Amino acid sequence: MTAVRCHAEGEVLVIQLDRPKANAINVATSLELYAAFRRLDEDPALRVGVITGTGRFFSAGWDLGAANEGEAADADHGPGGFAGLTEYFTLSKPVIAAVNGLAVGGGFELALAADLIVASTAARFWLPEVQLGILPDSGGLLRLPKCLPERLAREMILTGRRLEPAEALAHGLVSQVVEPEALMEAALGLARQIAAGAPLAIRAAREILRATHGLDVAEGYRVMRSGAVPVYRAMLDSEDALEGPRAFAEGRAPQWRGR
Repeated sequence: MTAVRCHAEGEVLVIQLDRPKANAINVATSLELYAAFRRLDEDPALRVGVITGTGRFFSAGWDLGAANEGEAADADHGPGGFAGLTEYFTLSKPVIAAVNGLAVGGGFELALAADLIVASTAARFWLPEVQLGILPDSGGLLRLPKCLPERLAREMILTGRRLEPAEALAHGLVSQVVEPEALMEAALGLARQIAAGAPLAIRAAREILRATHGLDVAEGYRVMRSGAVPVYRAMLDSEDALEGPRAFAEGRAPQWRGR
């Protein structure tokens, strides 16, 4: 039985982790998730991905049952890394994590690898790895301090402290907090807003954000203008860069071609 279910809603690919009881992730599940994210990446009809879980958990992270049966902590989880996304650095389209419940350890790291997080009021976020004798090395150590105040991130990593949805929203970790029954519509609404933009502009924005993260403004300008992000030049020279202003002037919706 597959642990990952996918379906397209227009230009949005919904990826649902469905591996009872806790949506834990082993190597096989990572490979299934990677295949879903690769489908998003390669299908020109798809513009945005939404990753969510079923039941009480978004994901409990690394499958400790598989670990007990011999799956190594540093096992090869495939080209996208753990959960198929945490090291998928070439993914050209945005992903929204719709966190329906508990995002624990590697499940939290999967959410952190997304571009945006929408959380249910039932969501909770924490990294228990240090208490288990391991480390959150599938992005937790690297991404969390960039998303939260550094001292808070350190506290969560070193103690396993849980983050409630309201606190996550206050610190900007999540974009929205909604009731469980409204979660998917909120995530899909956000995805549709993104999909209404020009594909090359969205890709260029994501790559510039990645390339300039942590730089001061002057250095960020230098990187952006230097050709280090080729899609930026491609966007400026594209048909879509002409179509957007033309459609605005003509009072109509733009017809994006992605070129």
